Amino acid sequence: MLKLDEIHCGDCIELLTQAKAEGLKVDLVFADPPFNIGYEYDTYRDNKDYDDYVAWTDRWIAACRGVLADHGSFYIAIGDEFAAEIRIAARKADLHLRNWIIWHYTFGQSTKQKFARAHTHIFYFVADPKNFIFNDLSVRVPSARQLIYADARANPKGKMPDDVWRYSRVCGTFKERVGWHNCQMPLKLLGRIVKASSDPGNLVLDPFSGSGTTATAAAILGRRYLGLELSENYARMARARIAETLALGHTDINDFEEGDIFEKTIPQPTRQRNHRTKTAEQMALDLEE
Repeated sequence: MLKLDEIHCGDCIELLTQAKAEGLKVDLVFADPPFNIGYEYDTYRDNKDYDDYVAWTDRWIAACRGVLADHGSFYIAIGDEFAAEIRIAARKADLHLRNWIIWHYTFGQSTKQKFARAHTHIFYFVADPKNFIFNDLSVRVPSARQLIYADARANPKGKMPDDVWRYSRVCGTFKERVGWHNCQMPLKLLGRIVKASSDPGNLVLDPFSGSGTTATAAAILGRRYLGLELSENYARMARARIAETLALGHTDINDFEEGDIFEKTIPQPTRQRNHRTKTAEQMALDLEE
């Protein structure tokens, strides 16, 4: 049986096939697989033929599905090139779509012959559309009525985030930046997923552990974690990252505020009617009016 609260080195399909036979069940899966667009990893070649990549996608999704609990949730991050293929592979694996989330970030790609890309797709699936964990109160955010106008009619519990998530990519100046992995996800983004789709003590699986962000978020938030990583180098450094983060006493994802670019509040311009705070997104909308 795979040891929990650990990053294991090996092929996720092989490890999960064995784990399924041993009875492993996980409550939440987050997968950020290689996008097959030529990224440089230390042990993986990110340039499979189209058919090979699609077939491999079918296999790893099926392997994760095999250990997903009946009430489990499954999130997958992917780029434009294979978003449609991921959706089809998930349907084959009997996963049910809840949201097609767009992660909108700054520091997008620089381009000359097309519009600059500034997003990643995040699919949110569940095993059973009538039986799944969703902790809405843990991920609500202040509404414009609360932040800007102090409207008494506003729900004091805030509002549900929509399906466009505005988090910055992890930049070199961020506290959470590890510096040894090119595809590091923001802790606050993973924190939202872990809070929403698992309970304390639940088991969170990341089949492509990479920099260890999923495991780090799970550990901070009191969940068990299981990370699988093909690269021994990445696995070793991810273990160290988790240990160092916990040793610093972090108990909340909000300790890493740089990862949230639009949903934290900023001072309201003096030209407005009052001095309350408002979101950066609302200010941008004001400028467009």
